[in-house]
Amino acid sequence: MNSTPSSETQYLNNENHTYPNITKPSWVEAMCMFYTVANVTIFILGIAGNGLVIWIAGFRVKKSVVSTWYLSLAVSDFICCCTLPLGVLHKFKNECVFGLFVCKFRYFIKFINMYSSILTLVIISVDRCVVVMFPVWAQNQRTVRKASVIVMLAWIISAVLNAPLVIFRDTQNKPTMLCIEDYINDGKRMAIVTGRFVIGFVIPFLVITVCYVLIMQKLKFNWGISKKPFKIMTAVIAAFLICWLPYHTFSLLELKYKRSNHFVNLGKVFGVTLANANSFVNPFLYAFMGKDFKKQCYVLLAKIENTFEEEDQ
Repeated sequence: MNSTPSSETQYLNNENHTYPNITKPSWVEAMCMFYTVANVTIFILGIAGNGLVIWIAGFRVKKSVVSTWYLSLAVSDFICCCTLPLGVLHKFKNECVFGLFVCKFRYFIKFINMYSSILTLVIISVDRCVVVMFPVWAQNQRTVRKASVIVMLAWIISAVLNAPLVIFRDTQNKPTMLCIEDYINDGKRMAIVTGRFVIGFVIPFLVITVCYVLIMQKLKFNWGISKKPFKIMTAVIAAFLICWLPYHTFSLLELKYKRSNHFVNLGKVFGVTLANANSFVNPFLYAFMGKDFKKQCYVLLAKIENTFEEEDQ
């Protein structure tokens, strides 16, 4: 069944792009299929990867300030991955099956992951900058207890920043129950989206950039400082920027074009999926680049191999 451009726009009702139970154009079907396959893959890899990192960082390696930062990232990503099946189910059935609470909860988790991740990355950048610029002071003042308190504050701030998303998230029955953004008017929508971009991306990016410049200047004149932590930090932060920039870009474009532009619609789905992908990318970047993490992974794999050999015998 062919649909005119004006009728196709009715299919797009929200940032997660769910559709009423009526005939869909082929590009919508393809988009739904892409979203489903990609997010199921992210869910599987994210649960496995972050679960392994939580086990290693939380129970295997010696507690340290750095392991505290990365454990916070892994927990945030793991929780986010756990909610992905709800989004896939919402997309597949074109319905918010579990009602208003799950509608609000899923997006609360999604964006608390965004805020807690970027705040943790800012903390890591500042921490690394302090270690490089003031090594003696850092050695005396950096403790696991202080790091844990800072992480808890970051999570509390993330929850506070995320409050508007819970307030303006609602369900609508047209013709089935859908999870939508209900900003009441365009002014509030623009304020929320713009604020999310500035607070959750621009300001942290500027802070991280300043830290990078200071670190690079110090490393240029002091080759005795290990470059390994800097490389791991660079990879994690670059992954966050790459994964979240498309989402913010198309969210801002959506303010102007609403949902009448197919390019923006498709870009928004791609941006949401790429943002979700950040939840499984991190373990492969920071966990398996670190010597202690890799050592524990090898130990785990060796134990599994020994179990199989014992069963054979």
